[in-house]
Amino acid sequence: MLLLIGLAAAGCPRAGGSSADSSGATGGMSDSALPSSASLPPARPRELPSLTPIEGARDAIVIAGQRFAIGAPVVLWSDPDGYSAYETEPFFEGEPRADAPVGLRYAPGRKQLGVDILEPSLDELKDLVDQLVLHFDVCGVSRQCFKVLQDMRGLSVHFMLDIDGTLYQTLDLRDTAWHARQANPRSIGVEIANMGAYGPGNASALDAWYAQDESGWRIQIPERLGDGGVRTLDFVGRPARGERIQGMVQGESFEQFDFTPQQYDTLVKLAAVLCRVLPRIEPDAPRDARGRVRTDALAPEDFEDFHGILGHLHVTREKNDPGPALDWESFLERVRERL
Repeated sequence: MLLLIGLAAAGCPRAGGSSADSSGATGGMSDSALPSSASLPPARPRELPSLTPIEGARDAIVIAGQRFAIGAPVVLWSDPDGYSAYETEPFFEGEPRADAPVGLRYAPGRKQLGVDILEPSLDELKDLVDQLVLHFDVCGVSRQCFKVLQDMRGLSVHFMLDIDGTLYQTLDLRDTAWHARQANPRSIGVEIANMGAYGPGNASALDAWYAQDESGWRIQIPERLGDGGVRTLDFVGRPARGERIQGMVQGESFEQFDFTPQQYDTLVKLAAVLCRVLPRIEPDAPRDARGRVRTDALAPEDFEDFHGILGHLHVTREKNDPGPALDWESFLERVRERL
């Protein structure tokens, strides 16, 4: 990870070995093609999105100013307890960092053929957006992920999916989040709260973040993070599968705990709505000649031609997220069943 010392201080340890070297909030972000925190562009004078508050249950995401219900808990950037990537000042818990980045963490609008479209309509987004990129955050909980994005990296992601299945939207999807290099102008990014993937048998953050009780493995949030900002009171997060999952990514072996059932449920609902509203996002992942979901980065021409759901590992060979634990086939089948 770039800024490794800072990330460790923020509570987001490095995931994996050389192939997992993560320069993001997190295990997922990649900023080598983006401004450094020392050279972030100044905030442009622009009227920020304004939304009418909704009473009661909230289950709608926002696309080009329009709300679309997904049937899962959603917290928007405009909500009092939301996380806003539109903020140009850092998000602090305690004393401010002297070197915290200030400025835009995203690009207003979308870009097509080198032309900026500052406020694309929904119809325009249907042509511009054709990828959904999945990350793990290596921060464990969404509150910590947002803190690192805002305070340390000067980056952004459209959605953060917490361990209890709560979905945080930080930007309207008409704006470009900085989360996955060349995918940014055409994609939507999701950071899934998970401590990431590591070499099998090596000491790692998995040892600190997971413990066993009479019911099996459970997530244990470190005391220094308090309740982690998890909205569900007394939530006990458990991996969907009760053991460390091992698999190959970018030609190397990694192990990882699975995402929670609540995360899968929300991710399925989110992906299905995105595929329906933005139909160029096809409900499938990159596949090899034998029809299996690929575990390596796409060649430039394959990446250019792909329209669908992919992992950060498919965007660049430097990444391994969302890791070997994501149950791609079950996830994609459930998405297609909802369409």
